[in-house]
Amino acid sequence: QAQVVESGGGLVQPGGSLILSCQVSGLSLKFYTVGWFRQAPGKEHEAVSCKSHSDGSISYGDSMKGRFNISTDNAKNTAYLQMNDLKPEDTAVYYCAVAIRYRRCVPQDFSYWGQGTQVTISA
Repeated sequence: QAQVVESGGGLVQPGGSLILSCQVSGLSLKFYTVGWFRQAPGKEHEAVSCKSHSDGSISYGDSMKGRFNISTDNAKNTAYLQMNDLKPEDTAVYYCAVAIRYRRCVPQDFSYWGQGTQVTISA
């Protein structure tokens, strides 16, 4: 049984940066795809970024392109999400998830989820 634990959320001023971490146990990120999703109050889960284990391809949500960067450290079995130039609309609970059979960067393709970490962007 895989376990996924996010950390690194917090309160940041607009324009600031934050790094989220995702520690995975029970599954190796060498063989499974990791993704970041977020959910703002009253909204559906939104894809933030996914990194395929098979070819290393990376996708980003449109509003994250150029500001966010996903990375993995297979030795630590940990994924990271570097977030720059943060905006109030980035406020959400951010989730890390692992896909067993990855096809697209959508929540339905991901089987194991963390508990989420709150990110709040406010002056």
